[in-house]
Amino acid sequence: MAISDKTRKILWGRSGNRCAICRHELVLDATPSDDESVVGEECHIVSPKEHGPRSDASLALENLDESANLILLCRVHHKMVDDQRETYTVGVLRALKANYEKWVKSALTQQQAIPPICVRRIKGNIPTHLVRLTSGRALLAIIKGACAFEFDHDELKIQTEVELIGDFLQEAQDYADLSGDFGAGDRVKAAFEMSARLVELEQAGFWIFGGREVRCLEGGIGSPSPFPIAVLHVLRASSPAIIKVDLAGTPEKGPGAPGAQE
Repeated sequence: MAISDKTRKILWGRSGNRCAICRHELVLDATPSDDESVVGEECHIVSPKEHGPRSDASLALENLDESANLILLCRVHHKMVDDQRETYTVGVLRALKANYEKWVKSALTQQQAIPPICVRRIKGNIPTHLVRLTSGRALLAIIKGACAFEFDHDELKIQTEVELIGDFLQEAQDYADLSGDFGAGDRVKAAFEMSARLVELEQAGFWIFGGREVRCLEGGIGSPSPFPIAVLHVLRASSPAIIKVDLAGTPEKGPGAPGAQE
């Protein structure tokens, strides 16, 4: 008989693609010029050959190619256990196989127990309102280092408005993505260019409101960490959602943040 494809899959699956002795991976990665290399071997605990390692004439031949009589080893340890058959007896190899496969199952179960990654809102960090942005520096302060974005805008009526608002929000996101690499000169230029965009939007009848919310990234294998969100809303200057404050020097306040819970 021969080892069936099903038995091979069971053996490799329960062994996690590693040698039961040294625990090295048994399929090596491909190189730029060659395919992957398989260095693992399906080894018999009791040999099916008459004078093979640990052979036993009392056992039925049809059972010797089953998973229970096979152990996955690298080529070095396959030769070792067959050459040193007095040391690596049937009992020793069966115990080694059982303990190793138990370890693989336990290791995989622990990985599955890792909590999923999620971003949690923190009630105290949710902005109560958004502030009108009138300078590129103020805008960059909100988008700098943001991990994600919450963009919104009023209903647009014509194609030129679509292009104007779309280009502005895309440019803001691009600057946020690049902000970690900015030098002092880059920041000055970016602030100047975004100030020009804000003027352009105001001339078209739109005001920009922004805020920053720090959420919590948790789960996975690491410790919880801050997850800043840049919030930008584009509203028409006539929008009823704008709350105007009649105080000298106080900028207009935009719509309140959604009432999300922790």
